[in-house]
Amino acid sequence: MQRPPLIEGPLTQDQIDAYWRDGYLVLQDALRPDQLQGLIADFEMWKEASRAETEAYGETMDGRARFDLEPGHRADAPALRRVASPVEVSDAYLDAMRTAPAVDAVAQLLGPNVEFNNSKINSKQPGAATQVKFHQDFMFQPHTNQDLVAVLFFLDEVTAENGPLEVVPGTHRGPMHSHWHDGVYTGAVAPEVVDAECGDTVSVTGPPGTACLMHTRLLHGSAPNRSDRPRTLFISEYRAEDSKALQVNHLPSIYDGEVVRGERTNQVRCSSYEMTYPEVPTGASFFNQQAKATM
Repeated sequence: MQRPPLIEGPLTQDQIDAYWRDGYLVLQDALRPDQLQGLIADFEMWKEASRAETEAYGETMDGRARFDLEPGHRADAPALRRVASPVEVSDAYLDAMRTAPAVDAVAQLLGPNVEFNNSKINSKQPGAATQVKFHQDFMFQPHTNQDLVAVLFFLDEVTAENGPLEVVPGTHRGPMHSHWHDGVYTGAVAPEVVDAECGDTVSVTGPPGTACLMHTRLLHGSAPNRSDRPRTLFISEYRAEDSKALQVNHLPSIYDGEVVRGERTNQVRCSSYEMTYPEVPTGASFFNQQAKATM
């Protein structure tokens, strides 16, 4: 795996080493206070607007719905669970994607040259049944190399009860597991992989404004929200500038490929691996793909 030259940023050498060892890193104060408030305000606006809707709505650049609703969503109990590419429809999200302190940390891990890849909001309202089955992000998005980092910004306090991210440390250094099963792309690993590798998970918790920086090959998932408090994440993903996509972006955006740190080099770097191309999603979110799993 690439270890970029040391550059200035918020991370200490111990934190950088911990990221490459474990495949994830929890970063406090990953957003400026004004950025956090702006992200919360816009999401609350969208959640209020969703009261008038009964099915996924809005439109992204590839024609799919932008706003995805939890089954059981009602006007008196809105359950907006996914916003695709919020950076396209919100100045607050676009600014955070470009200028949040966590982006400087990404440059320390991948840099000095870093591109934006994609973004989304995943939200679990109180009592939401949606869970995220264990998977590896890279299996949704083949690139010429695997230097991609997802930054999961906490908009709410994330606790052990409200469906936190659950990671399996070190699995980014292990195999890439197929997300195809019996000819169906389920967006999840097989049960035997869960049994073998996902026994020792770590729940990633913290106050609003925290972020988890996660390697693209790390096994992770999350349980339903069993609390009376929401759990909302803004997820912004970045790649090394010399990592080039080998398939269409599963979360397309007009900002895909924008250089957010460093400069454009027009270089491409390749690593050796094998995988089956993922299914390009047609629904509002990957929750529809994971719902296909009968495992």
